[in-house]
Amino acid sequence: MQHKFLKRSFSFLLLFFTFSICLFANEEAEYVPKLYGTFWALMPPIIAIVLALITKEAYSSLFIGIVSGGIFYAGANLEKVTLHVLNDGLITVLSDSNNVGIIIFLVILGTMVALMNKAGGSKAFGVWASKKIKTRVGAQLATIVLGCLIFIDDYFNCLTVGSVMYPITDKHNISRAKLAYLIDATAAPVCIIAPVSSWAAAVSGFVPGEDGFAVFIKAIPYNFYALFTIFMLLMIAILNVDYGPMAKHELNALKGDLFSDGRSQEKKDNKEEENTKGTVLDLVVPIIFLIIFCITGMIYTGGFFSGTGFVEAFSNSVASQGLAIGSMFALILAVIFYVARRSLTFKECMDSIPEGFQAMVPAILILTFAWSLKAMTDSLGAAPYVAGMMEHAAGGLVNMLPAIIFLVGCGLAFATGTSWGTFGILIPIVVAVFEHDPHMMIISISACMAGAVCGDHCSPISDTTIMASAGSQCNHVAHVYTQLPYALTAAAISFVSYVLIGYTKSWFIAFPVGIIGVIVVLIFAKKRTQK
Repeated sequence: MQHKFLKRSFSFLLLFFTFSICLFANEEAEYVPKLYGTFWALMPPIIAIVLALITKEAYSSLFIGIVSGGIFYAGANLEKVTLHVLNDGLITVLSDSNNVGIIIFLVILGTMVALMNKAGGSKAFGVWASKKIKTRVGAQLATIVLGCLIFIDDYFNCLTVGSVMYPITDKHNISRAKLAYLIDATAAPVCIIAPVSSWAAAVSGFVPGEDGFAVFIKAIPYNFYALFTIFMLLMIAILNVDYGPMAKHELNALKGDLFSDGRSQEKKDNKEEENTKGTVLDLVVPIIFLIIFCITGMIYTGGFFSGTGFVEAFSNSVASQGLAIGSMFALILAVIFYVARRSLTFKECMDSIPEGFQAMVPAILILTFAWSLKAMTDSLGAAPYVAGMMEHAAGGLVNMLPAIIFLVGCGLAFATGTSWGTFGILIPIVVAVFEHDPHMMIISISACMAGAVCGDHCSPISDTTIMASAGSQCNHVAHVYTQLPYALTAAAISFVSYVLIGYTKSWFIAFPVGIIGVIVVLIFAKKRTQK
């Protein structure tokens, strides 16, 4: 009897707890914050960005932005705020396989840079390049050309170009902030107009009911921000123009302070004895390994070795996984290469792993905070809020819509730190609005892509901006506020060009006006800075 009573009691308790768990799970699943889908959804990143620009300190600014997102989500409930920030923010983003792939790629690339430096490859390349590149203009143009050639992926671009070019730019007293700008401005802007890149694949997937790749190709000439940024880079290098905070950094670099914080002399004083037996091959061969295997890794994730075509494999590729796989094989071959050449011992190669990890810790920490901040923004419904705004605007000034889309794309990418998320929100809306006007649809999709790249380029919480800082070993906030005037210049000229093309529908009017605008602004800036 007692046994039956206990059994029934246990069954009742089990049923009660099961019901309770289901009830609370449903409540949790159905929980919608009061501020969901409102302007407040954009406040956490705005708080973080403003604080970073004011305090010049990234870590605390990003963390305060994350916590503010948790407060907006959960209200005054301290427990819910804490769990949301930790579980839905930091822990979730570090559990995401794509994010982990990016972190692995960062660590491996940091290790390869440490190997190249220890083997003397970077020093040998700097000596060789100094015989070929004899001026500051030549060093900047070489950086731009290399950045344009590595168009496969923006992460890969930022870190590879920085590793290869900093010995040359250092030799010509070009500030690390300027190097970071050259890297950043040839990363996303180049990838967004390169047909074979991870960005082309992303955009192609966001065009419902259309041939995404064909739309991407047609949109390239109208991507004014990317084209004007690359043209502006060339003019800045050739005309030797610097303005805003960058002018101060370049002046300090000419005096020997590449970081504008006294670190150049400190690095000189603490410099370890370099390997003078290294050759250019000790840098070039590992970089070639990296390029070949990273491209192979990307097309592997896209199904190339299962019979999928090359272009389609790129369209289907998962960049973070492909880069992690490719860089891992490149690192293994690089170690074998150095040991076989007796450039380094096996122990020295293994000692480079923690050195590389340590060099990338700042970038990994900022990336983790940036991803967590985006998670807070997503949980507050930033995407539905912006999508609703765009649909409302679409019924108004049709001729102004390309310029409006450009501005909205800038704002959304700046606040969220993601270009691809901006594509996903805005491009389907543009396709729906201009379904019966293919020409305006192409122009507006280009405006969306240009705005997303512009916002991504300016944002302190953008992956690409963080990678550019890491690749050049530049202080992150210094990189942001020195490149901001340049990015805003290209953005303002692009906005005018989108207004013109919205009314004239003519590329032959809008594009030349933008090019002339870039030249006029730079000449004016040079005269003003000289005074």
